[in-house]
Amino acid sequence: MRFSPAVVALSLVFATASSAGFGQSADIEIKPQSVEYMQLGEAAQKRDELDLAADLYETALAVDPRNGSAFIALAQIARVQQLPGKAIRLYREALILNPNNLDALAGQGEALIQRGALEKARVNLSRIETLCRTRCAQNDQLAAAIKLADKKPVLSAEAVTPKPKIGEEEPAAETP
Repeated sequence: MRFSPAVVALSLVFATASSAGFGQSADIEIKPQSVEYMQLGEAAQKRDELDLAADLYETALAVDPRNGSAFIALAQIARVQQLPGKAIRLYREALILNPNNLDALAGQGEALIQRGALEKARVNLSRIETLCRTRCAQNDQLAAAIKLADKKPVLSAEAVTPKPKIGEEEPAAETP
C-alpha cells in the first residue's frame, strides 16, 4: 500500500508515453479524384456552362465531402444565379470545414450584401480584418462591396407598412 501512489504515477507516465507513439496525424488530404472533378468544373465554369460546372462540383463533394473549395465554387455559381440564400448556406459549409477561410468569409459577406444583410457582412469584414494582419484582397473586395451597397437605397424599407400614429388609428369594430 505504501507504493501505490508511486505505482499509479509511474503507470500514468507509461500510459501517456505509449499512447503518444500511436497517435494518428490528421488526414487533410483531399482525394485526387475530387480534385480532378474540381478542375473539370473550373473549366466548365470558365466556358459559362454553369449547370455542368455545378454538377462536377457536386460530384467532387460526393467523392470527398471535405473539399471546401467545391463548396465555395458552388456558392459562387449560386451568387451568379441570384440565389444568395443558397450561396450563404454553401459558404457556411465551407466555413465549418475551415473557419478561417478568407475566400469563404468574403464570398459569404458578398452574398449577405446581395440579400440585404449589411450588418452581417460587416461582421464578416471584421473577421477578415482580424485574420489578415496586413491588407489582403478579400478584405479590399468585401470593403468595396459594402461601400457600394451603402450608397444604394434600402428597398426592403419601402415595403414596410408604417405604424399609425396615436390618434390616427381606426377604431376597432365591435362584434356583438
